[in-house]
Amino acid sequence: MDAVIFLVGALILALALWDIFQTIVVPRPTPGRFRIARYVVPPTWRLWRRIATRKSDAAARDAFLGFYAPGVAVLLLVMWVAVMILGYGLILFALRGEIRPIPTSLGEALYFAGTSVLTLGFGELVATGGLARLVVLIGAVTGLGVVALVITFLFSLYASYQRREVLVVTLAARAKSPPSAVALLETYARLDMVDELPALFRDWELWTAEVLDSHVAFPLLGYFRSSHDNISWISALGAVLDAAALVLTTVKNVPRGQAEITKRVGAHLVEDIANILRRPAEEVTVDRVDFEAVYRRLGVAGYELEPLDHAWRAFRRFRATYAGRLEVLAEFWVTPAPSWAGHHRKTSASAVHAPERDPETEREPEPIEA
Repeated sequence: MDAVIFLVGALILALALWDIFQTIVVPRPTPGRFRIARYVVPPTWRLWRRIATRKSDAAARDAFLGFYAPGVAVLLLVMWVAVMILGYGLILFALRGEIRPIPTSLGEALYFAGTSVLTLGFGELVATGGLARLVVLIGAVTGLGVVALVITFLFSLYASYQRREVLVVTLAARAKSPPSAVALLETYARLDMVDELPALFRDWELWTAEVLDSHVAFPLLGYFRSSHDNISWISALGAVLDAAALVLTTVKNVPRGQAEITKRVGAHLVEDIANILRRPAEEVTVDRVDFEAVYRRLGVAGYELEPLDHAWRAFRRFRATYAGRLEVLAEFWVTPAPSWAGHHRKTSASAVHAPERDPETEREPEPIEA
C-alpha cells in the first residue's frame, strides 16, 4: 500500500464530505477556509454578474441572472461527486494490490472509484482484499447518501423559495410593481383598509422570520430571483419596512405596535444577510424634497399626519437602521433598489461594473447591535 497516496486521497475525501455536511446538514452558515463551496459560489457569481450586466436588454439580463442559482446548485453536486471520486480513486490506487486486475494507472483507479460511488457495478475491476472491499462499500454508501442529501437539499431550497415568493407577488396588488411604501399606504387608504395595516405587518413579520431562518441557513437562496418581472424580495421587503417606518414616524391614528416589531425583525434580517455576504452598509439619506412630496400624497390619501419637520427627522433616523444594507443587497444581486417614495431606479451600470470587494479575502465586519 502506498501510504502517501492513501493519506492524500483520504484527506480529499474528508474535505468533500465535510463540505457537504456543512453546506446541507448544518442549518447555519459555517465559514471556513477548507470549503469547496466557498471557492465555487463567489467567483462564479462575480463572473456571471459581470456577463449579465453587459446585456443591454433588461429582460434578457434578468433571465440570464435567473439561471445562476439553479445552475450553481447543480454545479456543486457535480463538484462534490467529482471530488469524492478523486479521493476514492487515490485511495484505491494506493490499494491497487488488492484489486484484480491490478490498475495500471490512476485513471483506471478513478474509473473503478466512479463505478463504485455511482453504484454502476460493471464488474470489470473487483476488490479482493479486505481493506479495498471496505473502501468500495463505503464509496457506494456515501455516493447514494450524497445524492439523496442533495436531492433533499434542492427540494428544500425550492420549497423555501416558493414560500418566500407568495407574499412578494401579492404585494404587487397593494404597492404596485415595483413596490413602494407610499403606494402601499395610498392603496390601503383608498380601499378603506387602513385598519388592516397591522395584519399586513403581522404577515410580513412572520415572512421575515421565515426568510431570516432559511436564508441564513442556506445563503444560496438569496441568489434565486423572482419569476415575475419588476418583482424582487429585496424591494418588496424594503417597501414594507418603509411603510412601517412611515406609520411609526409620520402617520397618526394607526396602531404602531406591529409596525415596530416588523421593522425590528426586518432590520435584523437585512443585517444578518449583509454580514454573511460581508457587505458593509452604505449611508443612505432621505431627501427632504422627496419626503415632502410623500407627505403631501399621504395627506391627500386621507391620513392624519405628524408635523412635517418632526416626521422627516424621525423617518430619516428610522430608515437608516436598514436602508443602507438593503441598497447593498440590491446592488449585489442586481435587483431594483428599494424605493420608499415611489420613483424607482435600477442599479446603475457604473455601480455594477465597479470593482467588487472580495468577500473571501476580507475580514467579516462585526455585527451591529440592533
